[in-house]
Amino acid sequence: MKITVFGATGGTGTRLVRQGLQRGHEVTAVVRDPARLPAELRERADVVVADVMDPDAITPAVAGRDAVLSAMGPRGTGPTTVCSSSARSILTAMERTGTRRLLMVSAAGLESDAGDGPFTRYVLKPIVQRVLRHSYADLARAERLLRESGTDWTIVRPARLTDADATGRYRTARDLSVRGGHTTTRADLADCMLTLIDDRTSVGHVVSVAT
Repeated sequence: MKITVFGATGGTGTRLVRQGLQRGHEVTAVVRDPARLPAELRERADVVVADVMDPDAITPAVAGRDAVLSAMGPRGTGPTTVCSSSARSILTAMERTGTRRLLMVSAAGLESDAGDGPFTRYVLKPIVQRVLRHSYADLARAERLLRESGTDWTIVRPARLTDADATGRYRTARDLSVRGGHTTTRADLADCMLTLIDDRTSVGHVVSVAT
């Protein structure tokens, strides 16, 4: 497939690019600073230098693609609009070009649901939600934009991300949190997102992923 990755120089985005290439996909990596993408990936991917917040700049990178994957995320815990503003821009570019499949990284801590155990629901998540309230408010806005769009969207919510190697044994849950799942490796998250691209049953759903 032809896929475009936003946030390609981040921890998850880099793994999406690498694993996408390993799977034989044609990968377009949208970056602001190409030097932050590992050299071996720069040589194999189609690297596009553009500001994700500018729909005009990213429209060529979205046109004709089978799927768009967003791994955008803020730095720090202060007020931010990185996720929602980038989502709005990406959706605008996709609408212009007719590209329909969109997968976006969110966060498992965003809300509590029936998949959570008592400790997670009443202790852990409330603490995390207070600490990351600005980031989560931004993610909630981004999720709302996807839900209201006409795209074939899937929101992917990992648990606390780690840089450990892929486990190959992650679990997923649809429209629920993964029971007892407290961490997700970025490598597993990337594998999950790439697998979900052509899973039509995940369209219009939130997929949680954790080990």
